[in-house]
Amino acid sequence: MTFEDPNAEGRPIELEKFEIPDDLADSDLRLRKIPEPDPHYIDLGMLYRFAQLEQARRAKADGLVPLHVAVRGHMGTGKDHDIEQFAAAMGLPYFRIPLTGEVRDVTLIGSTHLHGDGKGGTESRWQDGDITRALRGPALLNLSELNAAGAETLFALHALLDRYAALDLPNGETVRLRDDVRIFGTMNPTDIRDYAGTQILNKAFADRWVIWEKKFPEEDQVKAMLVRRYPKLKDEYVTAIARLTVEINASFEESDTDVRVETPLSLRSVLDRIPTGLLVYAAREDPLRKAWDEFVLPQIDAYDRDHYETVWNAVVRKGPSTKPF
Repeated sequence: MTFEDPNAEGRPIELEKFEIPDDLADSDLRLRKIPEPDPHYIDLGMLYRFAQLEQARRAKADGLVPLHVAVRGHMGTGKDHDIEQFAAAMGLPYFRIPLTGEVRDVTLIGSTHLHGDGKGGTESRWQDGDITRALRGPALLNLSELNAAGAETLFALHALLDRYAALDLPNGETVRLRDDVRIFGTMNPTDIRDYAGTQILNKAFADRWVIWEKKFPEEDQVKAMLVRRYPKLKDEYVTAIARLTVEINASFEESDTDVRVETPLSLRSVLDRIPTGLLVYAAREDPLRKAWDEFVLPQIDAYDRDHYETVWNAVVRKGPSTKPF
């Protein structure tokens, strides 16, 4: 697999894909969990960075300890999609495990269950949790929403993510980090934004990750995504949507509360909702405005809509009157 630097600064990186051994007990399951490459996906640089780290890991320099990447960014920036597409490119089964505050460590690690022995009695058997099952490998494990996890979950993972590189199970078994398992994570920024359930990461846990920021895409990048996915979408619509996206998200990142919006325009809205709205309202006089009213604004908090309207009037005011496609 060849990874190109979208910034044209680094050399192409060639990496051999992983293989799923035929003798694995769950080889069929793992083969089914390898994601399909998204034909509309555009690497804005994150896949290339993942490939750089993978290349360094495969160099097997003396004393090098495997590093685990956590991607931090606002909602709708495509963090999980980047990681999933890296799994697809490398041929790795993809296990995405959300670490919500409701998830217990026994659910993730595993526990002992009682089963009938067929003779009227019971026997105890160990049952792997979600993380342990993935660690049996090969796998790419994505621990999603790291900073929403409870303290007991984080402490249970400490040894796995440091030099010890293993998970000690309550049944006495030690599951070591295999050479064909990669661990990633995602999280939202911990600031004044409304990401319910998130918290500042425990410093000891945060130190076990390389944390990379995922920023909102720039205007040219948004245009490229729209063109890749909707090649028949008229240029004037592509330009208007891209400008709206950039301006809304610039307002979201403003420190001045008088001009700041509290809800960003996510890539889900840009690439899914707005184009769907354009199809639904293609016969209207102003399809983009109608799509904006029906497929974007309902996602926005009521107190944010004045700000959205200000951005609309500054960037578009009146959308194209031609048919979108």
